[in-house]
Parts: sequence; structure tokens; C-alpha cells
Amino acid sequence: MNISVRSLRSLRGLSSGQRGTMNVFDRSTKRKQKEWASSLLDSDKYDYLRDEVGSRVADRVYDVSRTFPLALDVGCGKSHMAEHLSKDIVERLFLTDISDSSLRNRRKCEIPSHCVLADEEFLPFKENTFDLVLSSMSLHWINDLPGALRQIHHVLKPDGVFIGAVVGGETLYELRCSLQLAELEREGGFAPHISPYTAVTDLGNLLGQAGFNMLTVDIDEVQVNYPGMLEVMSDLQGMGESNCAWNRKSLLHRDTILAAAAIYKEMYGNEDGSVPSTFQILYMIGWKPHESQAKPVKRGSANVSFADLSKMSKLQKTNEKS
Repeated sequence: MNISVRSLRSLRGLSSGQRGTMNVFDRSTKRKQKEWASSLLDSDKYDYLRDEVGSRVADRVYDVSRTFPLALDVGCGKSHMAEHLSKDIVERLFLTDISDSSLRNRRKCEIPSHCVLADEEFLPFKENTFDLVLSSMSLHWINDLPGALRQIHHVLKPDGVFIGAVVGGETLYELRCSLQLAELEREGGFAPHISPYTAVTDLGNLLGQAGFNMLTVDIDEVQVNYPGMLEVMSDLQGMGESNCAWNRKSLLHRDTILAAAAIYKEMYGNEDGSVPSTFQILYMIGWKPHESQAKPVKRGSANVSFADLSKMSKLQKTNEKS
């Protein structure tokens, strides 16, 4: 397989309507999926997406250009970010995950680390504890994402920064469409097989409601090529990224799977016979407010009007012509 990454755009200060808390995901099932995946003897071969995204989150940490005495990785899995960071940037690191097996099989790194078995929805830390909070490829399985962001804001020190990555709403659209079309054809209806993911238009508003400021949201599109649809589904299972929504369908009929695989190859297949699978990754950065941070000027405080700017522009053009 091969991976290509394409940066699409950067969005700042996004906003959308508020959503209420929902119970969409079976967290117990997600824990079991992660336990099973991390205990595989060849589990490392399924880490390519988490490693790619983890390295890109680490790049954003270096962009901040400061040292963080104490950092937290929320939903760390096998710790896919720490190996890309140096102890000169992050001096101490706490790793949390719901999967004990993931923590036991974590990657080695040079940063002094401490593991805590904890659910991302219930962080067991005091207020104003961490200088930096990280999260990569985990928060898209949270039922109460606004609540989780508020908890992250709570454990951050003033002027601390949260840098995270979640799977976006356009992820696996090829697989989703192929399964839906096959089920409509073979069974006369379809059930959700791909978990609902966060929309990019929601993130800025969620971060703002949680109390963060100086927000940035970026989008990357990671495309991975596989031999066929069955390999896509197998790798998702090996990543611990299988669907855990309460309304998921527990069984797929064999003829439906074969029909979906044929549709997938027909609609999206590459010339070499492989099929692409798209992962939309949403990166977010938010700061906990502090009096030292730059603040926007008050409305009406400008001493030059738009009319004056227009006159100055016309005068400049006249001078250039002459």
C-alpha cells in the first residue's frame, strides 16, 4: 500500500450551531476493540495512519516554539506522538488511554513518561495541571466531545495550549457509499456501517464554547491504496477503528460484501487494480486564555476610516500613472 497526504486548507474561528450531548458510541465495545487490536502479534503493521497523523501533530508542537514542562496525551493508544518529540521540548509526559494493552505495548521514547488508565471522557487530573495537552486519532469516538474539550481546558494551565487531531466527516466515503449501494441492491435498505465523524464546521465553535481562544483548524486528506475493499475493512479492524456506534449492524451478508467490493472497485478503483481509501484528518489548536495574550482591539478604536483609505488608494494610483 502507499500513502499520500494533501493539505487542503486552513480555517480560523469557525462556528456552527450547538449540539446537545448524545450517547452514540458504545465505549465498552471501543475499549475491547482497542484491547484486541493492540494485543495482535503484528499490531505494528496497522499503525501507519496513527504514526503519520501523530508525526503531524508533533510538527505543530514544534511550531509553538516553547518548552513544555508537563504535557498530557489524551487517548494515546500505543503512544504515536512521543517518539516524534524531544525532551528539550516536552520535559515530562503523562499518557492516558482506556486500553491497558495499548499502554503496556506503548512505543519507547526519550521523554520521561507516566501511564494512566483513564477514559478520555473522564480525565482524573486537577485544574491548571498541564502546560500542553495533545490528542491524536481518539476524540472522534467520544460521546460528549464538548464535555471532553471542557475537561481538557480545565486541566490546562493559563496560557497552555491544546493540539489535537480527529477524524473528519468525509473519512471513508468510498467504503460508506459502496456498502450503502450494495445493501440497497441486495437487501432493499441499508444500515450505518461507518461511524459518524465530526464535521469541520463544528470544531471551531466547540473549542470556543469550551473556553479556548486563538483557534486554528487545519484539514489534511490522507489517501491510502489497498488491494481491495476487504483489505480496507481488515486494516480498520487491526487499527481498532471498527464501528462501535450503538445502532451499528452486527452482521453483513456475504453476497452484500461481495457486491460492495465490486461497486467499490468499479466506482473508485485505480488503474493498477488497487482501491483508494480517504481519511480526512482535522487538526485543531486552542489556547487557554491568559492576560499576557494578544487581544483584539475594541470596535471603533481605529483612527482611519474606510473612506480615508479609499481616498488614499485613489491618490496613490493617480501618482503612479503620472
